[in-house]
Amino acid sequence: MSDTTFMGVERKRIDWSPRIDYSKCNDCMDCFDFCPHQVFEKQENGVHKLVVKNPDNCVVFCRACGKTCGLDAISFPDKPATTKLIKAIRKEGK
Repeated sequence: MSDTTFMGVERKRIDWSPRIDYSKCNDCMDCFDFCPHQVFEKQENGVHKLVVKNPDNCVVFCRACGKTCGLDAISFPDKPATTKLIKAIRKEGK
């Protein structure tokens, strides 16, 4: 990931990354193939074949990998709540 901040907030302080619902996921790897930011990792010997390995690499407010999932197995945190958090962090820094 090239950016360490988003809107002036350290990226690691922003909870924005995909969540995988393994009860829906069929390990098709469409999200893995789509994401250019190495958010996901394939695991050969794990319980699940796909994991979110680098959550801070996810571009804040991007949901594109979730749109590639025909099974709706990928979700994200609530966008308005995340926006509110970012604004609060920015305000405390002033």
